[in-house]
Amino acid sequence: MGSQGGFGQSKEFLDLIKSIGECRSKAEEDRIVLREIETLKTRLSSPNTPKFKLKEYLIRLLYVEMLGHDASFGYIHAVKMTHDENLLLKRTGYLAVTLFLNEDHDLIILIVNTIQKDLKSDNYLVVCAALNAVCRLINEETIPAVLPQVVELLGHQKEAVRKKAVMALHRFYQRAPGSVSHLISNFRKRLCDNDPGVMGAALCPLFDLITIDADAYKDLVVSFVNILKQVAERRLPKSYDYHQMPAPFIQIKLLKILALLGSGDKKASEQMYTIVGDIMRKCDSTSNIGNAILYECICCVSSLHPNPKLLEAAADAISKFLKSDSHNLRYLGIDALSRLIKISPEIAEQHQLAVIDCLEFEYLFVCSFSCYKASMSLNLAFPYMISISDNHYKTEIASRCVELAEQFAPSNQWFIQAMNKVFEHAGDLVNAKVAHNLMRLIAEGFGEDDDAADTQLRSSAVESYLQIMGEPKLPSAFLQVICWVLGEYGTADGKYSASYITGKLCDVAEAHLADDTVKAYAITALMKIYSFEIAAGRAVDVLPECQSLIEEMLASHSTDLQQRAYELQAILNLDAHAVEKIMPMDSTCDDIEIDKSLSFLNGYVQQAVENGAQPYIPESERSGMSNISNFKSQEDHESSTHALRFEAYELPKPVLSQNVPPILASSTELVPVPEPLYVADILQPATSAPSGSDAGPSELRLRLDGVQRKWGKPTYSSATPSTSSNDTVKIQNEATQRDSVGISNSKTRDVSYDSRKQQVEISPEKQKLAASLFGVVSKSDGRQPSSSQKISKHQNPTSDKSRAAKTAAPDTAAVKTSQPPPDLLDLSEPSVSSSAPSVDPFKQWKAFLI
Repeated sequence: MGSQGGFGQSKEFLDLIKSIGECRSKAEEDRIVLREIETLKTRLSSPNTPKFKLKEYLIRLLYVEMLGHDASFGYIHAVKMTHDENLLLKRTGYLAVTLFLNEDHDLIILIVNTIQKDLKSDNYLVVCAALNAVCRLINEETIPAVLPQVVELLGHQKEAVRKKAVMALHRFYQRAPGSVSHLISNFRKRLCDNDPGVMGAALCPLFDLITIDADAYKDLVVSFVNILKQVAERRLPKSYDYHQMPAPFIQIKLLKILALLGSGDKKASEQMYTIVGDIMRKCDSTSNIGNAILYECICCVSSLHPNPKLLEAAADAISKFLKSDSHNLRYLGIDALSRLIKISPEIAEQHQLAVIDCLEFEYLFVCSFSCYKASMSLNLAFPYMISISDNHYKTEIASRCVELAEQFAPSNQWFIQAMNKVFEHAGDLVNAKVAHNLMRLIAEGFGEDDDAADTQLRSSAVESYLQIMGEPKLPSAFLQVICWVLGEYGTADGKYSASYITGKLCDVAEAHLADDTVKAYAITALMKIYSFEIAAGRAVDVLPECQSLIEEMLASHSTDLQQRAYELQAILNLDAHAVEKIMPMDSTCDDIEIDKSLSFLNGYVQQAVENGAQPYIPESERSGMSNISNFKSQEDHESSTHALRFEAYELPKPVLSQNVPPILASSTELVPVPEPLYVADILQPATSAPSGSDAGPSELRLRLDGVQRKWGKPTYSSATPSTSSNDTVKIQNEATQRDSVGISNSKTRDVSYDSRKQQVEISPEKQKLAASLFGVVSKSDGRQPSSSQKISKHQNPTSDKSRAAKTAAPDTAAVKTSQPPPDLLDLSEPSVSSSAPSVDPFKQWKAFLI
């Protein structure tokens, strides 16, 4: 035990952790980890590694993985450990796979079966471990494999299992909402669970559902209010308290839900006023968790229908936050104030100085002011935006400035100037939507029929952009706005000539050769200016720098730039009437009517039909294609079913031929083998074919499918028997051919397997040799000569007739006295039958050789 460290780990493992913690550089840490990787590879590959050692090796692999190195060589060992019966090893295996693998890993399919088995375990700890793995590893394709077991566990007697089952269903909903859409009612039922943990777990999926559709859950307002009231009154067990606050995380989640349900609903909000006010009064502002609940109450109040008392209480709480010495609490105060002023702007008047003081602490949300102070707010925010270097902070401040300017802009000119400053200071960190909104505002103008005011707005925008173009560094989004405005309205008021504007646009394109988007906007702006000049009947003077820019774009690797350049060249060669139709003046905001029926092509279609073209036939009227509309739905159904299937396949049904009797129960090696049909049978006349009543049952023979032949050509026996037992081989010798066809068919039906395969007609010598070697039947077996036995050529025809008379009785007698199957292990020499003369095989061989 001297080699063991704390928690049952070896001293070697503890030394590894200690050495990693004492590293002075990343290079030293990498050397230690790489050496550990080599050690683990060697030890994990050993087949005799004890299980408790394997558990430690997996934990060491977790450290290797967390430090950024590849530990994939040990993933399979973690998967194998999940199969172990030992609880400690199984939980270690589940912990390892949930940290090693992701839901799309190839090894996930190996543990699905283990998870299914563990979900049915009697040990609730095993079930909990499996549910943990389900939440982390089960993907959309494998959800159907475990969904029934998880739903069944919602009624488990252990509250920990029920809680984890709710969490698993919530995870399924997040990954594939359609897979559990029929199980949404289970979340409602879990609200009434006796255990607060299960109830708290059900709040998370309900919050997601209410976020999507709050109206469908309005009936739960009373339930949520009652639950929150019970929590606030400390009716939950003491184990749910945190820093003397009763179940604070459940309170926060319930306040978020109430804020969603009460937004824009006065009736629902009235049911929440009392409990929200009580919680705000009971909150302990001396602890962080108490301030968190108080902040969530303010957010809830800002979402509910306005209530004067609650707004006053929220303003008092914000005042405490802003006066605090803690930067975090001041941050909460500013954010809460920005939410509250949307309902009551006058609240901001009390805290303007406090917010301005916050600029000294470099806080994020500094633009939370009242509407009539918007200009002052931006003037304070712009210097602060320039001073900070953190792109994340700068992005947030820029978005807040844009939001403030859009809501409280006193005029359009002021908004354009404010956006120009935002673009100058924030650069490419500004959202692309801001640029589009700015272009739309300039195009739409004031939205009234005051053309003079709209023209003045656009002229001021053109002047401001011509001045800004001289700046050394401008963001790409801002340059796009400048090019668009100059192309649309650069020459609209006649103050600037076309040559001057086009020269400025060429300068922009040449200064940003690496930005294809800016060059595309510049080429399009040139196209617009030249089009307006041609449509107005003025001569177009293409500057040399513009001509060189066009030639450069014609040879560009970008097909978009090439197309724009070719379009510009084509427009320069058109007349005024055509250009006016192609590029109308100030048509950016005109409504475009789309004719889905393409009625403007009716004349062209009619002319083509008159010239002999085939008329168009709708898909629904084409022959054989009446259901073509169902093809897409069928393809969608097939694509949705292209997933793993987890139900068992159906057992194959035995297929028996109608003319083949069943296999004898006493023998598993003998099967009825119908004899194949040969050409000789096909060529026989129809009168010679025996009736169904004359045909005897198929002979019982060994299974020879796939068995290599020992005599004849090296091949394998056929695995496909003929379909009818009536089509049997009828090999007749010269003596039997003179007899009746019916008698010969009943006597000469079977031949040996090899002789059937070799040829139809066999020489008498070979028949005698085969009969002497293999075809002799012993008397000791007590069996009567079968009708399928071969008839030697030297036998007397009279004896043949007498034997035929004896065997003329129906075959039912033979069927009634069913003979036992032959003993395949009987290797004794068969005795010679008295019905056949004894033949010396050596003489037969001698005669055959001669």
